[in-house]
Amino acid sequence: MPVYDRFNRHINYLRISVTDRCNLRCTYCMPEEGISLMNHQDILSFEEITEVARVAVGLGIDKFRITGGEPLVRKDIVKLIAQLACIQGVRDLSMTTNGIFLEELAQPLKDAGLHRVNISLDTLNPDKFSEITRGGDIQSVLRGINAAKAAGLNPIKINCVVFKSSIEKDAIQVKEFGRLNNLNVRFIQQMNLESGEFSVVEGGNGGNCHQCNRLRLTANGMVKPCLFDEQEFSVRELGAEKALINALNCKPLNGCFNRKGSFYNIGG
Repeated sequence: MPVYDRFNRHINYLRISVTDRCNLRCTYCMPEEGISLMNHQDILSFEEITEVARVAVGLGIDKFRITGGEPLVRKDIVKLIAQLACIQGVRDLSMTTNGIFLEELAQPLKDAGLHRVNISLDTLNPDKFSEITRGGDIQSVLRGINAAKAAGLNPIKINCVVFKSSIEKDAIQVKEFGRLNNLNVRFIQQMNLESGEFSVVEGGNGGNCHQCNRLRLTANGMVKPCLFDEQEFSVRELGAEKALINALNCKPLNGCFNRKGSFYNIGG
């Protein structure tokens, strides 16, 4: 049965962060000196995540996206995908990844039940890519994109972070790359959680508060009604159903700011 928030928005989407760890250090996401990582015992187990998803389906949520950090650094992530894919009522199961490990994991993920992927790619310039990611190898990402295409993880969407607009040189090149390779390119302006700076995703509906249909589960089990909101409800303390319902009932009409979280541990 469809579930609606107090502003009559149909909430059917849960973004699940499975780790706060990442194999890159993108300049707009992580500080150069690194981050204070969650303790392993604080991160939800696969069984806990699967139970939250099962409860969410019972509340009318049928769309799930796995995020991080970088979800492919989570050990045995393919097993989690298989567990989630087995839940009756899961209509859409996707993942956002930087693509570095997709060459090896694209086919196993597809076989486990993953439907599609969003892959981060902000530039096609190898040197600039290395600079933005603080050491990342763009060739690994390009091989990962090819592996995702071969595995049938469609539609493949490219997330391109831009400084101001999609007419920047790097963005134009990424857009052309997408056209030539039958990839859907989405442009995301750089955001700031603390000051509440965000905008609607070009080529998608993220950032459009009036149409927002999502809740978020952090790697340590906090259900958040909004990326740009400081409210959160613990599935371990309250139970999955109560945490999800509380977040749904507290979902704000518009995002404001968030000084308690970061992109790498909420899921971006």
